[in-house]
Amino acid sequence: MCGTWMQVVALGWLVLTLTGSGSQLGLVLALQFLPLLVVTPLGGILADAFNKRKILVLTQTALALLPLVLGFLIISHQIEMWMVYLFALAVGLANAIDHPARQTFVHEMVGESNLKNAVALNSTLANLARAVGPSVGGILIVTLGLGYCFIFNTISFIPLIVALFSMRREELHTAPRHPRLKGQLREGWRYASTHPVIRNILLMAALTGTLAYEFQVTLPLLAHGVFGSNVGDYTALWVSMGIGSALGGLFAAGRTEIAPRHLIFFSFFFGISMLAVALTPTLNLAVLAMGFVGFFSINVLSLANTMLQLESAPEMRGRVMSLWTMAMLGSTPIGGPIVGFLGEYFGARWGLGIGGIASLISIIFIVSLLKHDTLKQVSASVQVGLRKTETEDELRFR
Repeated sequence: MCGTWMQVVALGWLVLTLTGSGSQLGLVLALQFLPLLVVTPLGGILADAFNKRKILVLTQTALALLPLVLGFLIISHQIEMWMVYLFALAVGLANAIDHPARQTFVHEMVGESNLKNAVALNSTLANLARAVGPSVGGILIVTLGLGYCFIFNTISFIPLIVALFSMRREELHTAPRHPRLKGQLREGWRYASTHPVIRNILLMAALTGTLAYEFQVTLPLLAHGVFGSNVGDYTALWVSMGIGSALGGLFAAGRTEIAPRHLIFFSFFFGISMLAVALTPTLNLAVLAMGFVGFFSINVLSLANTMLQLESAPEMRGRVMSLWTMAMLGSTPIGGPIVGFLGEYFGARWGLGIGGIASLISIIFIVSLLKHDTLKQVSASVQVGLRKTETEDELRFR
C-alpha cells in the first residue's frame, strides 16, 4: 500500500511535468476510476464464480507489471502522454476485477466471527500507508527521479504475491461458488434492491462516495485556494487524515459489536468534522481537524463494509461488494467534477462543506433500518461468532 500511494503521488507529478495541465490530471484520474463504475459488476460475478485467490494472483501480478513498464519508460526518457492514458486505464481495469475478489477474500481468510476486526485492520494498514507513502514518494522523486517510484511499487507487490501462493487452502473459509455466468449481473442487482439493509447501505455509500470522499479534489483546492499553501502544507492535510484514519481503524478493530446506532453515530460526526474543516480559519486548525475526519471516516467505511458482507448470502457476496466498490470508488468520475465545480465557482470551502452535508443526509438511509430485525441479527451473529471463537480458543488452550 505504501508503494501504491507513492505511485499516486508520482503519477500526478508526472502528468503535471509532461503537460502542466490540471485538466489532463483530471482526465487521467477519470480513466483510473471509470472502470470501477462500469466494469466492477463483472468483477463481482467473477469473484462469485471462480477461485478468489487465483483471481487475486492474476490481478496483483498485472498491477505489479504495469508500473514496471511505465517506470522504465520514464527512466529511459521515452514516456509520452498517450502511454500515461493507457497506463491509467489498464490500472483501472485491473482494479475493477481485483476489488470485489480482494474484499470478499478477507471473509475467506478469517471467517465470519473475525470479519469486522479484519476489515478494520485492513483499513488501518491502508491509511497508515497514506500517511507514509506520499512522504517517501516525495523523497524518491527528489533524490532518484519519478521512474523509481513506479519501480518501487512493482517490488512492493512481490511479498503479497508470495503470500497468496503460500496460503494453505484447507484453512480458508471458502464460500460456495456460483458457476453460472448468464444472468448473474441482473440477479445481483435484484438481490441488492430487495434486501433493505444492503440496499440502504449502498444508497448511503453512493451519496457519500460521490460527494464526501473526493479528497483528491477538495484538499488541493482547500490548501491552495483558501490558505495559499505550498505542497508541504497540502501533504500535511493528507498525513493528518492518514494518522487519524489509522487510529480510527485500530479503535474499530477492537470493537466486539456491530449495530446500526454505531453507523449513525460515526456518520454524524464524519459529517460534522468535514464541516469543521470547511469552516476552519487557519491551516493549522484544518490539519488538526483532518485527523478527526480520518478517524470517523474509517469507522463509517469499516462498519458499512462489514454489515454488507455479513448480511449477504455467501454466493452473492462478490456481486454485493462489487456494488459497494461502484458506490464508493466508481462514483469518483461523477462526484469529482461536481465537487471541483463547486470549489472553483462558489469557493473551496464548499467542496468540503457539501461532503459534510451529504454525510449527514445519508444517515436517513440507516435510521430507516432501525425497525428491521435484520441488522439486529447482524449484530447478534457477530456476538455469537466471537463467543464461539473464545470457546474454541479455550479448548485449544486446554
